[in-house]
This record gives sequence, structure tokens and C-alpha cells, in this order.
Amino acid sequence: MPHGKHTALTVVGGGLAGLTAAITAAEAGARVTLYEAHHTLGGRARTTDAPYRTHEGPHALYDGGPHWTWLKRRDLLGPVAAVPPLDAARLRFHRDGALRRTPPPALLRLLPRRPELAPVDEDFTTWAARIVGPEGARAAANFTAVALFHHDPGELSARFVQERLRRTTKLPPEAHYPLDGWSAIIDRMAARAWNLGVRVETCARLDTVPTGTPTIVATSLDAARRLLKDDSLTWQSGRTTLVDLALRRRRGDLFAVSGIDFPGWIERFTAADTSLAPPGESLVQGQIPLAPHESKADGSARADRLLDLAFPGWRERTAWRRDAVAQGRTGALDRPGTTWRDRPAIDRGHGVTLAGDMVAAPGVLSEVSFTSAIEAATLALRSAAATTTRGLDLNRT
Repeated sequence: MPHGKHTALTVVGGGLAGLTAAITAAEAGARVTLYEAHHTLGGRARTTDAPYRTHEGPHALYDGGPHWTWLKRRDLLGPVAAVPPLDAARLRFHRDGALRRTPPPALLRLLPRRPELAPVDEDFTTWAARIVGPEGARAAANFTAVALFHHDPGELSARFVQERLRRTTKLPPEAHYPLDGWSAIIDRMAARAWNLGVRVETCARLDTVPTGTPTIVATSLDAARRLLKDDSLTWQSGRTTLVDLALRRRRGDLFAVSGIDFPGWIERFTAADTSLAPPGESLVQGQIPLAPHESKADGSARADRLLDLAFPGWRERTAWRRDAVAQGRTGALDRPGTTWRDRPAIDRGHGVTLAGDMVAAPGVLSEVSFTSAIEAATLALRSAAATTTRGLDLNRT
């Protein structure tokens, strides 16, 4: 990491990527100013206020990812809850119109397959069908919706899907849940940034990129495209109905249901963290991917089918519900013939770098934002150092 002492640097966006980049640059000695359009920090990692502390879709933190170690070393991770033991968790699979205790056999047969050996230039369904048959391939693809938010995971690159299949099925599970929601981690990251001298400006939406300092754009890809006026900043993402539901607690409620007949995931988050809802209530969140022609109501109807099976009497027990659509906010999806290296580059030239969950960085879910933020900060500091060196050389001449 180049030394950033006395370097001025700008970060646009105060979500996970923006805060990671700001902290990384400030730790190297840079003077960082962070601009956030919203009145609070966090981006999609925000957690709503009580009584129901919801997220924009399921938000698990994987202990096999690079940001787990980074957060832990800085004492930013805080307390986390693991996935409940499977025998007590009551994970079920929606297959052939009913809930099953065991996953499809095809899923188990695909797990030993190393992701790096799955083809990049072939879709997952075609590749998996040669191993487990067409029906098994569809079942395995639909299961991966928990990490993809896509209506047809089987049409994506085989290597891309297989990596997520392996990560989401590892035992013991990699997934952990930050207690009190992701906002608790965001608060600790914000405090770390402030202690390092990062100047944070909220309610500050920029229309142009600041001049004179290296700039890290850590926003959604849509926002970055508008800010940088660069039409090439596009990549496929998912479109999903998000369902948030508060139920009066009942003994025997399931922990999670995975869609096998169709992509979808319903999870009772209070099974791991009871602070997310008032005493006696359960917070259930689900994500049902939508095809391009489908509406929010289509996703809600499929969610209701899963709820009917998983949470008997849920309608009478409902204390609160909210349905919404997430579009372009669910991370990058790689089609056959592409990998993360083909996504929009982090280095945009002229001292501008890009960070976020849809750019050219490896990882699963929030790991992409973290990895790209570290790289963006590194490149920004190098750009500043090169500019300073050129200035010194000119002064000498």
C-alpha cells in the first residue's frame, strides 16, 4: 500500500464499499472526504429502526470471505449469530408442491464438483444436466437463488453458479448474522472512519466528480453511470420481490424454506437474533426473484405459497407486512462466457476508481463490494502518489 500521508481523497457513497474504501485510505494517512446522498450511512446495509429491524433482503456475513477477517482485525465485526443447528433449525425444501426434509439428490451430487472446473462459457443448466439430468439441474439452480436473486439461475455461467452453490451449502455454514442488524457494523465502521479523521458529509448528492483529488465512486452502478456520464457502466443484476413479515411467534415455526420448484427463499431471522422484532414476534423475510415480465404481485403470490406451507396460520398471526421490489440492487450476475473480470473495471482513468457489488472484483454478495473497495483505495492512493511525484519532478526542472 503506498503511503498516503497528506493525500486528499474523495469517496462518493457511504455504504459498505464507501466506508471500506474511506477507512483503507485513511489508515494509509490520506485526508478523506466522504459524500453520502442519504441522511444516514449504510447503503443497502442499512437496518430499519425498531420495532422491526429489517434489511433490503437477506443479509448474511460469510466467515469464509475476506471482509470477515478485515472487520475482525479492526474490532468492527462485533457479536454475530451462527445459523442454528440444522436439526433444530428445521430447514425445508419446497419440492413437488410440498415441503421436504432433505435436499434434492442432484444437489448433493453436484456439491463435490469444484467450481473452477465448471465451464465459464456454458450455462449452468446445460452443464449440470449432463451430470444429474435436466430435472436435477433445474432443482440445483433454483436452490442457488438464495445467493443470486435471479429468476432463472440456470441460464447463468456454470462456474458462477457452481461457486455460489458450494459457498451456500458448506458445513458448518459460512453464514453468520450481525446481532442488531447490519447497521451495528455500519455504525462501528463509521466511528472508525471518524476517528481516523474522515470528513463525512451526509445529505450531499454530487452531480459531478470533484476535480483535483482522486475520487472513489462507491455507489450503485446506475448512480455511477449518471455521475460519470459513462453509458458503458452496465451489468446484469436481479429483480426480486422482497417480503418482510412480522408474525406472532408459534412453537415449531421453521427457520428457512428453499424454493426448489421455483427460485425463492423464506427465512425467520429472529431464529438467530431475537432483537430484530418485539418479544413474542418473529421477523420473517423472503426474496422471490421475478422474470422481466412479472410484477411485484407475482412474487408476493409465490411467497404466500411458501408461507402457507412453512408457517401454518400465518395470515391470522400477521402483525405487520411490507412487500417491495429490488431492481439492480442484488449484485452482479455473470452470463455464459463472462466472469467477474469482464464486469466494469475498477480503474476508470483520470484518478477515478469504482467500487460496489457489480464491478470487476471476485467474491460472493457483499464480498464484491469489499474487495473492490480495497482495490479502488489502493489505486486511488497510487494515483495521488504518482501525481505528487510528477509535480515534484516539474518543480525540480
